[in-house]
Amino acid sequence: MSRRVVRQSKFRHVFGQAAKADQAYEDIRVSRVTWDSSFCAVNPKFLAIIMEAGGGGAFIVLPLAKTGRVDKNYPLVTGHTAPVLDIDWCPHNDNVIASASDDTTIMVWQIPDYTPMRNITEPIITLEGHSKRVGILSWHPTARNVLLSAGGDNVIIIWNVGTGEVLLSLDDMHPDVIHSVCWNSNGSLLATTCKDKTLRIIDPRKSQVVAERFAAHEGMRPMRAVFTRQGHIFTTGFTRMSQRELGLWDPNNFEEPVALQEMDTSNGVLLPFYDPDSGIVYLCGKGDSSIRYFEITDEPPFVHYLNTFSSKEPQRGMGFMPKRGLDVSKCEIARFYKLHERKCEPIIMTVPRKSDLFQDDLYPDTPGPEPALEADEWLSGQDAEPVLISLRDGYVPPKHRELRVTKRNILDVRPPSGSRHSQSASDASLSQQHTLETLLEEIKALREQVQAQDRRITALENMLCELVDGTD
Repeated sequence: MSRRVVRQSKFRHVFGQAAKADQAYEDIRVSRVTWDSSFCAVNPKFLAIIMEAGGGGAFIVLPLAKTGRVDKNYPLVTGHTAPVLDIDWCPHNDNVIASASDDTTIMVWQIPDYTPMRNITEPIITLEGHSKRVGILSWHPTARNVLLSAGGDNVIIIWNVGTGEVLLSLDDMHPDVIHSVCWNSNGSLLATTCKDKTLRIIDPRKSQVVAERFAAHEGMRPMRAVFTRQGHIFTTGFTRMSQRELGLWDPNNFEEPVALQEMDTSNGVLLPFYDPDSGIVYLCGKGDSSIRYFEITDEPPFVHYLNTFSSKEPQRGMGFMPKRGLDVSKCEIARFYKLHERKCEPIIMTVPRKSDLFQDDLYPDTPGPEPALEADEWLSGQDAEPVLISLRDGYVPPKHRELRVTKRNILDVRPPSGSRHSQSASDASLSQQHTLETLLEEIKALREQVQAQDRRITALENMLCELVDGTD
């Protein structure tokens, strides 16, 4: 009689737990747009959620610490003239976020560290180039200022946000609606899925499809694809019988899948969130009330089921915290921000450990906020792996950097060798001037608020005196 050997893995006992009620964000009207994006983006500083908004598009940005009930008059980020469909934080600047909208534009915003007094309505830059709605955004993982957008016109545009210019336009590759786009770890390749049921691997700088697979999943409903750290492609899709299915593919041999597993019958598109440090992929279905997670390894069957986190309420969307935003002292390896109809709830994934010491095996060096390349270096053909940081002492965010747009590539640009001091001095004076203007604006708004309160108090005191005189 053969004994079944249990596979060894440090992630076998990962468990999920919803945060306490007072750690949730209450009273948020989450967007009802029927678009398969996550509606939520999070980084170590802020939580951003696409909101239901009349007469245009809006999203809310909350400091992570601002839990509890959100005031209905809390300032929003407004500027789009139609619903916002996707948002994405810049990986190299935690105060910069991009938004894409049904109005065909992309806007890039600078979010201040303080809570603004009124709605943020002025983006740093508006990127116009798509002829139909823009539904997908993705920042380049290693090159500064490089942003990808995909629209309903079946075109992928790669922008230099520092100059507002189009770096590349991939417009003859997709005959139908693009469902998902994902960069590989160094940003040299893209994996895309399309309504024509084809999975493509694209070299954007050569404007060339280097590999493709038709009907990676045979169903007609949308597919999703992400790169794994081994260079494989992990996909989610549907069978011909509308069962949900996941697959693992080797781009060098697209004929046969490395692994293919049927899951369940449901209409919800499975959004994959992949953590390259641990090799775990988390599957969150829109409309599901569960998060399934699998470990991807080099051993058969390659995609190993770990566990399912279940809750009572279905999710409208999901945000996934970058590794540097996690609490390493609690062995937290992932954190999700689950959108309900009227609230956002953190869900924490933990590996149980008895020791209080830093767990090296759970936290290898992870991509930090420092870009490895400038936009023009990447465009010229250079590739670089992400600049890694250690989480041993927890992540400390760098000093706030300002995003400014000029006709040169500037987002925090390195000065040329000859004029380093003059360049940095002018940058510093510009930054100080902007900070001073912002502070003066805040002081003016506060003064107006105090004067209004004074008038209100005086009026109330007069009313009270009249009442007292009347009773006498």
